[in-house]
Amino acid sequence: MLGIKLVRLIEKHSEALSRGLAEEIRKSDRTSDFRRIPPEALQLAASEVYRNLGEWLLQKTEVDIERSFTAIAERRAAQGIRLHQFVWALMMTRDHLWRFLRREAFADNIVALHGELELHQLLSQFFDRAVYYAIQGHDEALRQNVRSDLRRAQELAISIGLMSPHDTSTMVD
Repeated sequence: MLGIKLVRLIEKHSEALSRGLAEEIRKSDRTSDFRRIPPEALQLAASEVYRNLGEWLLQKTEVDIERSFTAIAERRAAQGIRLHQFVWALMMTRDHLWRFLRREAFADNIVALHGELELHQLLSQFFDRAVYYAIQGHDEALRQNVRSDLRRAQELAISIGLMSPHDTSTMVD
């Protein structure tokens, strides 16, 4: 694969890329919810993607992406990160990577250009799937929170006599 050199370049610079991305996310008004997350934790999360990019693009299956990004989104939802900000942070991750590649690995011949296009296609496919599964995970976390809140409200209503414990027609499962 011609784009493998570019992937290795990204992996080699993963720590610097992660630091820069974490700083960008923390400074952006569009991702202000992320300021709740310690900078080191944010950098570590970015580093996981960049450091293992070759594995993510070439070896991981769609099921792997689904599991990972559903779990990440559920964690971010629990941390109070709103969905639109989470998705924007994923887009910032991709864009930060492309700015790095333009600075470091500009195509100076047709073979290198082909490698960059190949990598662009793989990255786009990866980030599209990451966004899709992140949205799914975030939505599921919100649904679970609503069900939990309803259960607590029902328990309270039963405890103060507003609702019968035998009234199963309005009980949340």
